[in-house]
Amino acid sequence: MEISEKLLCLFSADVREEDGEYVVEVPRREVETGSIEAGETYRVALIDRGGGGESDERDGASASAGDGPQPPVEPGEMRYVEIEDLGKQGDGIARVERGYVIIVPDTEVGERVKIEVTEVKSNFAVGEVIDEDV
Repeated sequence: MEISEKLLCLFSADVREEDGEYVVEVPRREVETGSIEAGETYRVALIDRGGGGESDERDGASASAGDGPQPPVEPGEMRYVEIEDLGKQGDGIARVERGYVIIVPDTEVGERVKIEVTEVKSNFAVGEVIDEDV
């Protein structure tokens, strides 16, 4: 399966019926990390889990490592990134492959910096500025 470079986020969710409509909930973390914004319209793709049958119980976390793409960065990796946006707490936000978010504290929109990835989660990473003059 080919994954678009425009992919902003990837998560597992159940489809439920509510007041005669079918609803897919977007995890709060996707909005809080800046991947998407409430009130905006997005295209949604639904991908078969591959198992068929009844859905298994999930605790709201992302699917296990074998169910979807892995983060495009690893702890300790060095990257050159451009800060595209600021998060709600004022941290810089950079996006890399497939729209994956890297949060970079103490940066401003438009800055291009060299970072070291210090923490990696399924839907975002945190980086520390190594060099500001790039």
